[in-house]
Amino acid sequence: MNESQSSSPHLRIWQSWRGLGAWNYYFLLKFVLLSTGYLNFDALSNLVFAAVLLFPLRSLRLHRWRQWLALPFGLALLYHDTWLPGWRSIVNQGADVAGFSFSYLLELADRFINWQWIAVGFALLVGYLFISQWIRLTTFTVIALLWLNLSGLITPFFAHYTPPAIAQNTVTTPVTVAPSATDNTVNGPPTNANLNAYLEQFYQNERRKTTKFPDALPADAQPFDLLVINICSLAWSDLDAVNLSSSPLWSRFDFVFSNFNSATAYSGPASIRLLRASCGQTSHHDLYQPAGQQCYLFDDLARLGFTSQLAMDHTGVFGNYIDNLRDDADMKAPLMSQAGLGYELTSFDGTPIFNDGQLFSRWLENQEKAGTARTATFFNLIPLHDGNRYVGSNKGADYHNRAQTLLNQLNTFMDQLDKSGRKVMLLVVPEHGAALVGDKMQISGLRDIPSPGITHIPVGVKFFGMQAPHAPSPMKIEGQSSYQAISEMVARAVDGKVFNRPTMDWKTFGSNLPQTPLVSENENSVVMEYQGKIYIRLNGGGWVPYPS
Repeated sequence: MNESQSSSPHLRIWQSWRGLGAWNYYFLLKFVLLSTGYLNFDALSNLVFAAVLLFPLRSLRLHRWRQWLALPFGLALLYHDTWLPGWRSIVNQGADVAGFSFSYLLELADRFINWQWIAVGFALLVGYLFISQWIRLTTFTVIALLWLNLSGLITPFFAHYTPPAIAQNTVTTPVTVAPSATDNTVNGPPTNANLNAYLEQFYQNERRKTTKFPDALPADAQPFDLLVINICSLAWSDLDAVNLSSSPLWSRFDFVFSNFNSATAYSGPASIRLLRASCGQTSHHDLYQPAGQQCYLFDDLARLGFTSQLAMDHTGVFGNYIDNLRDDADMKAPLMSQAGLGYELTSFDGTPIFNDGQLFSRWLENQEKAGTARTATFFNLIPLHDGNRYVGSNKGADYHNRAQTLLNQLNTFMDQLDKSGRKVMLLVVPEHGAALVGDKMQISGLRDIPSPGITHIPVGVKFFGMQAPHAPSPMKIEGQSSYQAISEMVARAVDGKVFNRPTMDWKTFGSNLPQTPLVSENENSVVMEYQGKIYIRLNGGGWVPYPS
């Protein structure tokens, strides 16, 4: 009797199971989101959280306090399970966000509200309240959590993952580019170990790549202008979304890259990568480390007598953009004067975006005054950036209208170049896309993750002032390409002799360019293709298939 009495308090502790209660709804909602690909579910953390909620407490008051005290931890875990930017990314971007106008912040906040999922959540709540009257749901919740942890894999019911479709342009006449001799050799199933090894081997291969420029130009080299136009927020997916992927502008180029990867989703890193195009692709971290002098495209040209020039349709202050060009891309050229330029748009931070048509005309006037000197000019344009507004309006300007205006201005500029007779090699290389069409990982306009839809950009190359006739349609370069292919094209044309040849072998000129497998990286996320499928790693964690 005494033994039974002494042991009964311990028995009562382990008999005080009260279930998850309303937290069942929390996990039910997560399971539904997971089944449709809207969560990057951390199975172990959720199991531990459920265990804490289930641990038996004899005191009903303590149990109720635990239910309420768990709320902030549950919300934090829910945020952790989403594809939303991690806290490190938020801290790093905090200064930039502080520069957004109030109306733009309201616009962004509105995008985060998904009314369809609010309706789904309400329906689930009603269903939970109804069913929980007769069924003990805690048992099913625990079984589901245990299964997700013990299975090691998420079954097709809980993950509808397929690689996102990449839009195709309409340019024909393909040029097949031979595979690179340094393609990765890591094979095997897409385990964390294999994917990490593949990524490391990719960067090792890229470190060995360098574009070879001549030590000096021959005596009969022809002076010409190299013009690189770097456009913010323009990807094939954006053009498709506004029905401009078949714009007549793309048919005017001599070459169009149909499989070009910007390797990042942010402006500063994209421009640095472009200006470091003479070496292979580096990690995001290494972009902000010193690079060999041979890596800087405009420095390679400067050694051959090209004068560097810089032009922008914005101030370059936001995000320290122009400082990044100076410090990390070795762009030391003074900014071309913006005095007297008109503007119809203001940026998301309230600063003016100058008229690009006027900017192009000013550049051409300056070139004609300078004569036949060799120049290399880097243009950076931002009229398509998310949140831009027409002067006097608090509403975001329509992307289609802005894109159509920019394409028209480029078209007019190409007409001006044709009429001028100047020898010009024009490269149009966008920074990244605008993310007009969001996906399950990111809302429209959010670019914290460099998804293929954001990094698959249209790149065109056009020669002006040539004696040789142009091909009847653009040559389409289909191989996986990135910035070093641009540098290689410039190196092939750097002596300017292409402008004086009576004929031009377009196919040979565009063949055997360096290929770069699809690897894209922002500060806290890596997206890459492995065995034909897209995978993502966030904040240094494990790899998961990219949800579509």
